[in-house]
Amino acid sequence: MNLKAISRNVGVALLVSALFMFISMIVSLIEGDSAFTALSISFAITFIVGVFPFIFVRRAPKISLKDGYIIIVLSWILSFVFGMLPYALWGGPFTLVNAWFESVSGFTTTGATILEDIEALPDSLLLWRSSTHFIGGLGVVVFLLLIIPSSSPVRLRLSNMELSSLSRDGYSTRANKTVYIFTSVYLGIFALAFISYLIAGMSPFDALNHAFSVGATGGFSTKNLSIGHFDSLAIDLITIFFMIASSVHFGLIFMTLATRTLRPLRNPVVRLYLGGLVVASAITAVSLKIDGIYDSWGRSILNASFHVVSYASTTGFAIADNSTWPLIPCFILLTVSMICGMAGSTTGGLKIDRILILIKAIWMQIKKTLAPSAMFEIRVGRRVLHDEDIYPHVLYISMYILLVVVSMIIGLFTADVGGHAVTASIAALGNVGPSIGEIGSLGNYNAETATMKLLFCFDMFLGRVEIYPVFAVIAMLFRRK
Repeated sequence: MNLKAISRNVGVALLVSALFMFISMIVSLIEGDSAFTALSISFAITFIVGVFPFIFVRRAPKISLKDGYIIIVLSWILSFVFGMLPYALWGGPFTLVNAWFESVSGFTTTGATILEDIEALPDSLLLWRSSTHFIGGLGVVVFLLLIIPSSSPVRLRLSNMELSSLSRDGYSTRANKTVYIFTSVYLGIFALAFISYLIAGMSPFDALNHAFSVGATGGFSTKNLSIGHFDSLAIDLITIFFMIASSVHFGLIFMTLATRTLRPLRNPVVRLYLGGLVVASAITAVSLKIDGIYDSWGRSILNASFHVVSYASTTGFAIADNSTWPLIPCFILLTVSMICGMAGSTTGGLKIDRILILIKAIWMQIKKTLAPSAMFEIRVGRRVLHDEDIYPHVLYISMYILLVVVSMIIGLFTADVGGHAVTASIAALGNVGPSIGEIGSLGNYNAETATMKLLFCFDMFLGRVEIYPVFAVIAMLFRRK
């Protein structure tokens, strides 16, 4: 274990957080709000700790794969720790557990909150809150990969923690450019969303914060009523568009722009994802209209489409309170909260790519049962998948479902006084944020016990780094060699 390499690279991640703390501190200084002291102290601590390794480690040492995995996991955990400082030092509703919850939720782009009155926070703290989405959406991992030499084999292997192997199937490019493609598309979506929100009538501050959130599929808003506060059809439609864009494979978006043709978007995964959104939205809209939740078909279709896309993209924005919705729409929202968007995007969850592979694997097994001597193959687009390609993803689905069950059991046997062990575990592990009922689209997690909040934080972390890396680091720590 190379401590010099680990400390230097983790320091880079902390300096990124320190930069956004400094920007928030400047906003606080200009506005003269109550968060200046909290942000100043947080910036000073984070900057000192982040820059400290550079004093003793002048050159970037070479890192091994094991060092790389430890760097990634430590970068996330320490970002959570230092990211909670502005909340904890400011006080108000932020106890230590609440500050930790808000920090983890922000960096993992989950968007769950403990705040009952978001608008009571000073603008500078709201900006820091949204900034954690921006940092987490691009990924502490990506920030680190940008500084690892492109010739390093470790860089390519570590990129799997942010860009699943599924995400490399949809486009052709040099492997060491993957992180730059991800970054350029991410920043492009953010910039276009910011401009679009400005044109639609948002203030520059609100447009910046919501662009941070929608690009990262996070969901933190500056308003208690989320996107619904603006009561604007244009803003609603803009948000739907960018939630979908942020949940589509970034490589396919890049190739679509590079080739100036929609051919890359004819990918079977894209068709399944967009088709699923249309079907789920239609069923939800019909249910809402038939049950009399909304009087008009227009309102039913808009609210249904917005929330289905919001949950499927793991963004968590809202334009209505879904706590009173009937059973069928709630079931659909929970289902899309588990499946979510595509690999190679900022979404969490199982990923629709894995679901497609699972469906094809099940169908192939059925055909093999009916014709044991026949030869079959699984294709996704033009690529033929072999057993070694399929097995890790089917195993991941099993592990994911098992973690939901384990979280549910722990919640039920500890302190699930709100009865949210199942729904909240799905929302946390999928990095969706809101769920249904009291913790629905306009709800919050403040009433949950400290035990449940900490459990959900662990689920958010596992969901963001996709389980395997965390278990890999734990296994390395217990190995003798």
